[in-house]
Amino acid sequence: MADNRVVQGRMVTPKSLAELIEGESVMDAEAIEDADRECPDCGENVLSVGYMPGVTSFVTGYKCQECDWAEVEDDD
Repeated sequence: MADNRVVQGRMVTPKSLAELIEGESVMDAEAIEDADRECPDCGENVLSVGYMPGVTSFVTGYKCQECDWAEVEDDD
């Protein structure tokens, strides 16, 4: 099963999705999953990805598949 998904018309890997959410490079990312929520801006599907923006933290990022909306939830 492929971990790649389509976000805003382009194929992304878990790491590239995390970098899109974070706005800079990340150390590592887990598999992309469907989030159990809709985008608050456009009502479309939201994806989630857990990733490490740095050596001491782990966060979950959420990104709409159709618009620019994104959110980060600190898991520490």
